[in-house]
Amino acid sequence: MEDRRYDDEGGVPLAGYAGIASGFALGVAAYATVFRRTGRRVPERVPPWDVLLLGTATFKVARVLTKGKVTGFLRAPFTRRVEEGHAGEVMDEPRGGPARRALGDLVSCPFCVATWAAAGLTGYYAWAPRPARLVCAGLSAVTVADWLQYAWTGTQQAVEG
Repeated sequence: MEDRRYDDEGGVPLAGYAGIASGFALGVAAYATVFRRTGRRVPERVPPWDVLLLGTATFKVARVLTKGKVTGFLRAPFTRRVEEGHAGEVMDEPRGGPARRALGDLVSCPFCVATWAAAGLTGYYAWAPRPARLVCAGLSAVTVADWLQYAWTGTQQAVEG
């Protein structure tokens, strides 16, 4: 008889993932409907500089939401802390039943949250480009500052060690 499980242990919460994906799709559809009904139009083009701002801002939002110590309260209902990382980051793992676990998988995965963050920031950019650029520039500045912190620390360690 054919094994109908998706994974070896049967623990992947596919129904929860389907619910999350459906929620995402419904959110995008609702946003698109409101966007059109308010008479807004999609930008004809997005300059490369704006793509870079959106990309670095998306990275930072996803990282803060999924790995930040201070944002642990957002993840706590769906995850548990398993490890303290470097630079104020933590490692969480999903917990609970299928729906809770699916949400835990989402909120602890920076790659997964990046899709949601990009959708939100891109929607903001389409709605109000100038303020969205400012927000993305601020988040991008934090991303650059993070890399400079790592470079500074690495230089200090090389000099001292």
